[in-house]
Amino acid sequence: MNFTLKIWRQKNANDDGHFDTVQARDISADCSFLEMMDLVNNQQEAKGADPFAFDSDCREGICGTCSLVINGHPHGPGKLKASCQLYMRDFTDGQTITIEPWRAKAFPVIKDLVVDRSSFDRIQQVGGYVSVNTGSAVDGNAIAVPKEHADEAFMSAQCIGCGACVATCKNSAAMLFTSAKVAHLASLPQGQPERMQRVVNMVEQMDKEGFGNCSNEYECEAACPKGISVSNIARMNRDYLLAKARGYKAHTV
Repeated sequence: MNFTLKIWRQKNANDDGHFDTVQARDISADCSFLEMMDLVNNQQEAKGADPFAFDSDCREGICGTCSLVINGHPHGPGKLKASCQLYMRDFTDGQTITIEPWRAKAFPVIKDLVVDRSSFDRIQQVGGYVSVNTGSAVDGNAIAVPKEHADEAFMSAQCIGCGACVATCKNSAAMLFTSAKVAHLASLPQGQPERMQRVVNMVEQMDKEGFGNCSNEYECEAACPKGISVSNIARMNRDYLLAKARGYKAHTV
């Protein structure tokens, strides 16, 4: 298979950036999208050109590192797939493919297709944990958790923090990511003691990072490779309003 690739080039966050057009020739239909990018970079290096910078790690749809906007869609065509789970058979022979980084003020470009998502780390650092000294590992059945609550926590915990929700939102909102992290612990008994303080900390850190607000258009859920539900946002908003009514103050970084 042959493709024309329009790949974003940008030296750093202050550079205007531009598209470079390259050809990808004789690509196997069974080649993954990131493997295709590797082959293109091999060609770049062979002719003495700078390879295209892009993020990847596990390449199994687990780590959330592969942050690419492909033909205008975060993670490309299809649903419930990260960029690393795309295969070239998902495209047509001879197709032109446009590849860009996440576009958001809170995700400044480091180089080319790589963006700085440390804002997500800071949101988690202010509340995405349970600060209790548990000692050694306890028996899995020591704390009874209703199956409905366990299922809710598991669904929210599937969020891999890739940022597709931010990239697809016209407001660059991080509400889906933040609400998934809030809901994960809010669904479990271990998360109850800090529930109110957690949601205030994380929501106000999210705002501090420069993310926009939710306009309830559900693009985030549609783009999420793990299918995180927007119902988490409603829960987070409810808990936040209740916490503020009770006088909780944020502790941000």
